[in-house]
Amino acid sequence: MNGCRALVGIGAIPAARGSRQSLLAVLLALALLALAPAAAGARVAPPPPLAAQAAAVLESSTATPLFGRAADQRRLIASTTKMMTALVTAASARLDRVCTAPPYPAGPLEVTIHLRPGERMRVSDLLRAMLLPSANDAAATLAACVAGSRAAFVARMNARARQLGLRHTHFSTPVGLDTPGNYSSADDLARLAIAVRGDGFLRHTVAAPRAVLHSGDHLRIVVNRNALVREVPWVDGVKTGHTNAAGDILAASGTQGGVTYVATVLGDPSEGAAAADALALLKWAFASFRVQTPVRRGAVYARPAVKLEPDRHVDVVAEGSARVVLARGARLRLVVAVPRVLAGPLPARRVVGSVTVRANGRALARVPLVTRVAVPKVGVLAQLGHALAGPGSLVAIAALLGAVGAVLVRARAARRRERRRADMETA
Repeated sequence: MNGCRALVGIGAIPAARGSRQSLLAVLLALALLALAPAAAGARVAPPPPLAAQAAAVLESSTATPLFGRAADQRRLIASTTKMMTALVTAASARLDRVCTAPPYPAGPLEVTIHLRPGERMRVSDLLRAMLLPSANDAAATLAACVAGSRAAFVARMNARARQLGLRHTHFSTPVGLDTPGNYSSADDLARLAIAVRGDGFLRHTVAAPRAVLHSGDHLRIVVNRNALVREVPWVDGVKTGHTNAAGDILAASGTQGGVTYVATVLGDPSEGAAAADALALLKWAFASFRVQTPVRRGAVYARPAVKLEPDRHVDVVAEGSARVVLARGARLRLVVAVPRVLAGPLPARRVVGSVTVRANGRALARVPLVTRVAVPKVGVLAQLGHALAGPGSLVAIAALLGAVGAVLVRARAARRRERRRADMETA
């Protein structure tokens, strides 16, 4: 059970590798949850037993990891490689661009759409052929069309992997056949699947049970190899993969109530086992977690007073939003840190504090709080009024008047002496 973890923000829950270990996994999970500083009722059921050798579950909008089994282990990834091929293509070429198919000597077990060398097909249809039935000749055509050569295209794939922060990923082919230097991990594949779903055309494509390819020499109908998309209404992607060495692989996404989770399973013994593992993980995620946005950009979280103007208050608002993933039953708490009084001058959007989202004794997110409008410097009259209204003001005024009176008396006496001296000199 080394390398197995379920991340709920409060501790780790082991995942059972087989039915014989499931009881032990449950006992360990309950023990860890009992020791963790969880809110009342915020328990997470143990992850389901899996046949996969590696797996990961992430929430899509925040990329929060919720479960991992050997999630950072570098493994062969077969045709899930094509997720990066699709991502690079979508960023580099218009969907209506027409590509010419190069010769592609496919092996006897490879999936293709039987593109004839020189056949012309739009990028959009090539992407559909590559992502749904996983056509290798479509992937090779896109690589040559977009970058001019396979090597140049692979260089773009690796550059994009670095941009996405995929630390356990490297590509050596746009197709996904087992070649040296082509690998990824369960966690990285989940993050790659999230990036693919971030493109509107790709997100729509991977959610389709089938598609019609209108370009090319003749009309073609292709079927999504991902059985979950065809059979489970709320499953909406993403990509299958299989070679004898890699086993069966599936990156699956599911959306319910505006929340999307992505589950990846690698090294399953069969296509059916991969589908069952991925579906079980998605169901576990929906049953165990919820997603909330407790802090929203522009919402008011404090109204401190203005120094020397106690009747005036300033709206302090969130600079951004915070979206967090919580165990079901966990209780959120917002901790606002803002001075009770603000002294101007302050420009609008000046950071004057923060709001922290806490649950289970942990800080999940922190958002700066800023002034909604400018706070001007307090004027002289307001400062004088404050001084007059302050404690001891009568004593201060009396002392001030006394001092002024003394100055006037001394000045009058000095004038008298001056006149007498002048009269004496005249006499």
